[in-house]
Formats: sequence, structure tokens, C-alpha cells
Amino acid sequence: MKIKTFLMDNLPDYNRLVIPYHLGKAILAAEKYHFPGKKMRVIAVTGTNGKTSTCFLIWKMLNHAGYKTGLMTTVAWGVDKLEEQIEHMTTVDAETLNYRMNEIEKQGAEFLVLEVTSHALAQHRIFGVPIEIAVETNVTHEHLDYHKTFENYRATKAKLFKMAKAGVINEDDGSWLYFATKVSNYITYGIKHGMLQAEEVEESASGVKYIVNPNTRGINHQWKNTTKLPRFKIETQIPGTFTVYNSLAATAVGLILGLSEEQIHDGIYSLESVEGRMNRIDEGQDFTAIVDYAHTPDAFLKVFEAIKSARTEKTKVISLFGGAGRRDESTREERGEIGAKNSDYIVVTEDDSRDEDPQMIMEEFAKGAEKQGYVREKNLFLIQDRKEAIHKALSLAKKNDIVLVLGKGHEKTILRGDKAVPFEDIKVTSELLKEMQKVASSK
Repeated sequence: MKIKTFLMDNLPDYNRLVIPYHLGKAILAAEKYHFPGKKMRVIAVTGTNGKTSTCFLIWKMLNHAGYKTGLMTTVAWGVDKLEEQIEHMTTVDAETLNYRMNEIEKQGAEFLVLEVTSHALAQHRIFGVPIEIAVETNVTHEHLDYHKTFENYRATKAKLFKMAKAGVINEDDGSWLYFATKVSNYITYGIKHGMLQAEEVEESASGVKYIVNPNTRGINHQWKNTTKLPRFKIETQIPGTFTVYNSLAATAVGLILGLSEEQIHDGIYSLESVEGRMNRIDEGQDFTAIVDYAHTPDAFLKVFEAIKSARTEKTKVISLFGGAGRRDESTREERGEIGAKNSDYIVVTEDDSRDEDPQMIMEEFAKGAEKQGYVREKNLFLIQDRKEAIHKALSLAKKNDIVLVLGKGHEKTILRGDKAVPFEDIKVTSELLKEMQKVASSK
């Protein structure tokens, strides 16, 4: 790890220079496991945010419809019984990827829903995996530490659509047409635009409801069976506007594959939650505590949007977050600013600092909050130890307030230096709430 870090710091073209090495590894892994991806129908999901939840919705929908379907995401992998994804990456290395695809295929999976990152595409990790349907959730600024420019980042993601037989594209996303030009057959979706448009949207704390309205107007729309797109109702058990988009993407996949309206509706509704995505932690406290994986500017905004309906004039929002080392350094101040604009209190803490100084990372976030007038030890707190920071955030909450624990979601470890230390936001938050309840009841 230290050698790799040294080379990354001292070779400006390091990422480009090692691509042949990654390709070689991917070829060998695919050969070793006899190209397991070719034995399944692969649906690949890419985007900046919403990938994991969209994957789970598609996986649940297909399994519920009676199709044995495998899943490989940031959170978990498997078929019927999911295994935890312990690696701090979304699309694992080529050797692990091919091994797991082989295990999934051996369990009789007809379909595989695969979450694919720009890193994986740049490094050829999915070499030898034929893509039947490529899905785009959205594209905003992320991983520019790796890709250097937004244009490079977007072009890398577009490789997935060049490989695919069909595409599902978010037409409310500014880059939708760019992706549409890379695939000959596609369906678009959205709330404002799209061949599948969400209308009569109802949002609540228990989920969302809306009508899928087929809108095939527009010369840029391109789908062979436009006359067969139906109008029907979708319901979810997961709240938030982002769930409308994620479930619309799953709906489009279902229609491409020929599922009935009932199969799509029932399959999507059957997903109760995704670990680390807007998970409510309830230990009897009189305020709301939510753990979410949000760690990009766009994901922050989506989380704050999701809780808007639950806020009243008296509700205070306490947000806890930090930033990973060697990841998106350019957005740290921006994320601090977004947190400040949408919160009443902010607790900045450690994330996967890796070999960066965690205090320095925290200071960059604090700078963004201070630009919005936040004052240290008044409504802005910098606490490096993540458990202590979560305790502080929870202790600030009063009745009907909302505490957001952001950044790590489902992850089971935190990376400090070159060590992975056991740490789970969901577990720690739950334990601290239990302790607080016990103390309160004893008074």
C-alpha cells in the first residue's frame, strides 16, 4: 500500500500507466473462471448516486417475478442468501468479481444485477462480461481525483452503454443525451421528462406512490416497442424523491424484459429497505435517527430533500459527516457548505482517512460550514473519534429533531492509516441510543 501511494503521489500518469496491468489481471481472471458473466443475462447499473438501491430494486423485482437473479453491489452479493460486501469498493477487483460471478452462476442464476463504477470501467474489471441492459441513475461530479475532469468521468461511464444491447437513462439528468447516443435502443425516465414519466407523486415517511405515464413524444426517444409502454401505479416502502427515480429505472428494466405491470409493481413494493440507505434507527427515542451512505454533494442534497416532509418549524436537523482520504478532495468544502445550509447543527468527524491527516480533512469541511456563518462549539463541532462524534450528535437532539449520520452507511470497518478497524454506523448509533434511553429511564 505504501509503495502504491508513493507511486501515485510521484507519477502524474500513474492511473493511466497501470491500465495494461489491470486489463491483464481481468483477462486472466475471466479465463480462470471460464467467463462466468457470459452464462447469465447481465443488467449493469452505473451513476454517481442511487446505484445500489436501484440494483436492489431490480434484483428484488426479478426474484419476486420468479426469475433466479444474482446481485453484486457495494452492500452485498449473492442470489437467495446475500453475503456482506466487506471491501471498501463497489465493483470489486477482477479476480474477486469473476469468482463471485462463478458462484452466483453455479447457484442457477439466470440474471445478474451488477453495480458498476467508473473505476471498474477504466480498469477493465468487467472484461468478458456481456451487458444486456445498461442503467444510468445520474452523473454529477465525483472521483475527479481519479478521472481529473468531469468529461473524462462521464466518458468512462459511457463505455457501459457502448457495450449494452439496451439502455435505461435518466432524462432529468443533464447528461442523458450523451448516454443516449452511445446505445441504439433505450428507454428514458424521469419526473420532468422521459418516456416513462412519474406523475401524481405522493411522498411520505413510509414510501412513495406515483403513476407511470408513458410519454413517447420527442424525436430523440428511441425504443422499438413504444406503443406497448403502459400507464400504471408504482408504490415503494422506501421514502424520498430519489426513490421515485430509482424505482422508475427498475420499472424500465422490467418493461424491457417483458414483465407484467403487476410483476413490476409487486416486485418493487416488496423491497423494504437497503442497508445503509436512509435506515431509521429506533430505540424508543423521541427523535429521528437516520444512517445513510451519502458522501457526495449530490447525495447530501438528496438526503436533505428526503427529510423535508418530516420537518416542522420546530424541528432541528443535526448532521454528522466527514470525508474519506484520497477521495474527492475538491468537494470537501462544498459538502461542508451544503450541510450548513440544510442543518441546524453540524458534527464533523473522521471517515476512511487512509494515509491522510484526519484533522486536516475535518478542517476542510469546517471551512465550508464557516462560510455559512457556523461557529465552532456553538453549532459546529469537530470531533475526530467517530463514536464520540455520533454520541455528540445524538445528545444535541431534542423531541422531534432529526439526526443524520452520513458517509459510511452499510460499511463494517473504518480505514485508519493502512488498517481496517471494525466500525459500523448502524450498530454504534443503535448502541448509543440504547444507552441514552437507559440513562433517561433511570432518572
